[in-house]
Amino acid sequence: MNGFRFVVFSLLVSSLYACTHVQTDDQKYVNKNTVSSEAALEAYTRLGLQYLRGGDTSNAKSSVQRALDIKQDYAPAYNALGLIFQVEAEKVLAEEYYQKAISLDNESAMFHNNYGAFLFSERRYEEACKQLEIATADPFYSSRGQAFENLGRCLNRIGRTAEAITAFERSLKTGGRRPQALVELAQMYLEANQIANAEGYYKEFSGLVDDKRVNHSAKSLWVGILIARMNNDVSTAATYALLLKNLYPASEEYKSYKESAR
Repeated sequence: MNGFRFVVFSLLVSSLYACTHVQTDDQKYVNKNTVSSEAALEAYTRLGLQYLRGGDTSNAKSSVQRALDIKQDYAPAYNALGLIFQVEAEKVLAEEYYQKAISLDNESAMFHNNYGAFLFSERRYEEACKQLEIATADPFYSSRGQAFENLGRCLNRIGRTAEAITAFERSLKTGGRRPQALVELAQMYLEANQIANAEGYYKEFSGLVDDKRVNHSAKSLWVGILIARMNNDVSTAATYALLLKNLYPASEEYKSYKESAR
């Protein structure tokens, strides 16, 4: 699930303000006599997601339930419950609420994306890819770049390599310089022995690191080692290897590095 953890929060929660700064204002907003029912629905659901972001799933559920008390068929509330129960590892309930949200609003790319991420975490890759393909089909989806990146990972997992590369490249076209997509493309082109393409994407990722916009992951360091080896750049390979050892000693990538160095 490591590769998809961002989906749960990046598409709905990370864009929200911190709980401690907005809970009081939201509560006052909801309690105003002049507030519309639609605004109250949005506020309670948003408040629930803010509680979730802070790790308070109990109050998160209570807030979202208040939205459902106003309108029982409010799709975003069911989507929020899916997120909450996924965090609580209540898998059956999470899936039930994701499906409920989609049944109420089948046009929501966000709902399909979140459900796809859940299915991916359950290793139900074929089903996950179908949901993510639906999510990426909406040209107006604000997180379409993220959805394409998610789809690329899913397609790569089931061996649809060419389609995965296309999805990652579309992620960059629709979502800007996405670090994870750049690393994935660098690795995939390296495995296809297309060294120039691999180096190009990795150089772009390295620029983000140099600009302190992103940190190295275990995968990015391992890919850097492999590219450096291809270029007989012993110094760079050694530098990345040391970083990998110090930062991610328990990672699968460091295990692969040790095996390759024997």
